[in-house]
Amino acid sequence: MTANVAGRPTRRAFIGGRILTMDPWLAQPEVVVIENDRIGAVGSRALLERYPGIPLEELGGCTLVPGFIDAHNHLSIAALHPLWADLSETASVEQLHTALAAHAAREPEARWLRGVNWNEVTTGLLLDRHTLDALGVDRPVIVVHYTLHQCVVNSQGLDELGIGRTTPDPPGGMIARQPDGQPSGLLIERAWSAAHARSIRAYHDPARWADLFAVRARQLIRDGVTGVHDAACAPAAEAVYGAMRSAGTLPISVLMMPHAEALLVNAHSDRLEGPVTGEGGELLRVGPVKLFADGGIAPAMDVSIAGHRSAFGIDFADLATHMEVAMARGFRVAVHALGNVGVRNALAAFRQAARGWRDVDYRFRIEHATLLSRGQVGEIKALGAVAVVQPGFVQHIGQAVENVPFDEETWLPFGDLARAGVPLAASSDDPCASHEPLRVSAHGATRRTGSGGLLGPEQALGYEEWLRAYTAGAAYAGGQEHERGTLTPGKRADLVVLHGALDPERPPRVAQTWVGGVCVHDAER
Repeated sequence: MTANVAGRPTRRAFIGGRILTMDPWLAQPEVVVIENDRIGAVGSRALLERYPGIPLEELGGCTLVPGFIDAHNHLSIAALHPLWADLSETASVEQLHTALAAHAAREPEARWLRGVNWNEVTTGLLLDRHTLDALGVDRPVIVVHYTLHQCVVNSQGLDELGIGRTTPDPPGGMIARQPDGQPSGLLIERAWSAAHARSIRAYHDPARWADLFAVRARQLIRDGVTGVHDAACAPAAEAVYGAMRSAGTLPISVLMMPHAEALLVNAHSDRLEGPVTGEGGELLRVGPVKLFADGGIAPAMDVSIAGHRSAFGIDFADLATHMEVAMARGFRVAVHALGNVGVRNALAAFRQAARGWRDVDYRFRIEHATLLSRGQVGEIKALGAVAVVQPGFVQHIGQAVENVPFDEETWLPFGDLARAGVPLAASSDDPCASHEPLRVSAHGATRRTGSGGLLGPEQALGYEEWLRAYTAGAAYAGGQEHERGTLTPGKRADLVVLHGALDPERPPRVAQTWVGGVCVHDAER
């Protein structure tokens, strides 16, 4: 392959390899022609007669596919992680102190110190406010769980948030408490989201954010990702994306899913006065409003084990009200629903919001659909909803649930959804889980968990089906099917060249990534 990295868009033809257009109406072609930033033509080798002297991009037996679209990626949050203390491998209080001290030295003016990627399961590091107080830090500290659904804060942080013995739990959240009733420092779901909003204000710096967004986007490009749906995009992030688009510095396409600065809330009254779903252009567009049906660390579930029912988790009772308001303002909606109760509530809200509307393409999105009860797959299909799923969750949560014998509920029912004809969009939930499409698709194909066991192998989908969900499926979920997702004439020339067989046991690697007809990543250079 002979592409000029970061060169100008031009006319060229890709030949000499397998071409997966992801377009069911196009037979297996031999040639793809790009003209500037568009797919110009697709067909047999005879097509080249119409383009005498066109430069040839020899694939050398590699596979050409559309650029991957991560339909649920928190780019604007993941990009900021280098600002904070990375605690992903922090296993002791001493290591925690070292990490936060280094962070404090880098950010001497920040009101809050933030540690991120805390995972008590893999590191064994259990925290409460007393542990953080003993570090002797002179400001509020927040340690953010890798799920972005809970945190621990020190006593200064609790004071800053106004949380004390008599503070009630917020609706949809929980303030963990010691036996004496005092807050322990652990804040769950909406209690955490308020702490997130307060602490992140210390780092609002549009110029620095733009640089970090670009760095993170280029990391995604190396893994073949040419577009993301930024799930829960706060107003400050929308403003940075807009400035980058105007300056010509946005490396990939972004579909912004509007959300308030406080994660996990459903009230977006101020933002609903702004641009609605569909506004913008191919590089930057407003997507559906992000709403929540249940928690993430505490998903709402009602399950049966050996005939005994058990219900637990946190659901958000205000979903339906805020969904109707958003749709009345002209927004589509995407609803986080992990547990089967969360999915039930999302489906009920979809039905309620759709009453009285005719000939409207709601394009309802269920984000995650991690646990479904019998009959819910059919309900999703009947509503014409899209399931935005994460094949990497097989490894991510599979080890914890593979031996949980539910009677009627199914974990990660990808196969059932596909067989019912529910459109599937693939995604990562980055930074809460791994973002590489080629690797996480392998987990969805093999159903192999982190322990090496199998989680519901009957729910597996073929590797190429996952690549289709990462391209055409994700484009459909974002209302972008007319501009990207397949190698169809007229669509954007966002392409990925894959080296190696499409084998989930030995996934291929990204050889090249093309964005708008320009090779922006070449693994050999």
